[in-house]
Amino acid sequence: MKPIAKNGILLVIVAVLSFAPLFMTRGAEFAGADDRAEKAISTIDVNYKPWFKPLWEPPSGEVESFLFALQAALGSGFVFYYLGYAKGKHSVSKKDQA
Repeated sequence: MKPIAKNGILLVIVAVLSFAPLFMTRGAEFAGADDRAEKAISTIDVNYKPWFKPLWEPPSGEVESFLFALQAALGSGFVFYYLGYAKGKHSVSKKDQA
């Protein structure tokens, strides 16, 4: 099997594993630290007004959690790709010197 086909299959599997929980748990409630902090602040100071409002509010907590996880995955992917690239470049330069 060609590497491109293998990568395509893996990409489809990752996409299915990423989006399947969104469809399997439609009625579930996903509350994070932001919601808990908002409740804690409102109990301490009833007259508290947020400094600004978000430009776009995700339609549900699931989508918000998914976008956060996607952001974390992309960020870590970028960091570890760079670290691997730098290590490979360093290894090649050591071979060239020898």
